[in-house]
Amino acid sequence: MEGINHKTIPVNGIEMHVAEMGTGPVILFLHGFPECWFTWRHQMAFLASHGYRAVAPDLRGYGDTTGAPIDDSTKFTSIHIVGDIVQLLNIINEDKVFVVGHDWGALMAWALCLYRPDKVKALVNMSVPFSPRNPKRKPIETLRAVYGNDYYISRFQEPGDIEAEFARIGTKRVLEHFLTYRNPAPLMMPKGNAFGDSADHAPNPIVLPSWLSEEEVNFYANKFERSGFTGGINYYRAIDLNWELTAAWTGAQIKVPVKFIIGELDITYNGAGIKDYIHKGGFKKDVPFLEDIVVLKDVGHFLHEEKPHDINKHILQFFHKFSSPKCSLL
Repeated sequence: MEGINHKTIPVNGIEMHVAEMGTGPVILFLHGFPECWFTWRHQMAFLASHGYRAVAPDLRGYGDTTGAPIDDSTKFTSIHIVGDIVQLLNIINEDKVFVVGHDWGALMAWALCLYRPDKVKALVNMSVPFSPRNPKRKPIETLRAVYGNDYYISRFQEPGDIEAEFARIGTKRVLEHFLTYRNPAPLMMPKGNAFGDSADHAPNPIVLPSWLSEEEVNFYANKFERSGFTGGINYYRAIDLNWELTAAWTGAQIKVPVKFIIGELDITYNGAGIKDYIHKGGFKKDVPFLEDIVVLKDVGHFLHEEKPHDINKHILQFFHKFSSPKCSLL
């Protein structure tokens, strides 16, 4: 993309690739799985044109960020990721920034607000609501009890297992499955038949939606062919370790201004108890400065790619309340 600058910054023992565009107040974009900085291409161009500096790193284990110990999932906790983010902000000389997160990027944004609220002016988070720590039960055993062993997060726990299956299916096809998934039901990946791609049958073709081009899928595929999936999957493998390490934050609230956006068809929105948590007071109790909740009708998980115009307006309108960029609000 023209106008986007790329740099590599040494951060906490890794080499972090960062894409940035524009000048003005910084908006830090945090991507999820299976993504990289490129997932924010629509938002970066739009916000840069409206007087902001868009900064989008490839998080630890992803894309062109290198040096993380991929074979050690204990190095992919929220403590590590937030540490990377804070050090990145220190290096680019930004004391306090706006933040936008999606999927695992949303979880890391919540963690950043929990551990270092002094670094965040305001947050627009997407797809994954805040999840308060349950001191009585580890997350993975809870997910297995609710969804079973075929649930995708359950399947991700054994090192090397799902990677071998993804290798058989093929990097590009795996990404096509994830990026086009619009079923609100829990994502199940039976062993040997993830996404319904059995080794015994020729796979059916995947039709890309209008908002996702072959060229864009190829961009993602090229990055994951080089990096592999393990770095991103390690975030799932560190879920229980996150739970152990964050006992001190049990009951803590998120105390920065927040706007939350989610797709009606997103599997996270349709998970057990999530709608009640979001709409019946629990979310607001844990995030007292939650100013707005937006549910986009007939939209899936990758809402910022599927509906970039809507998402761009939501981000601009929310952050504009807390800043005075060079370009006025439309």
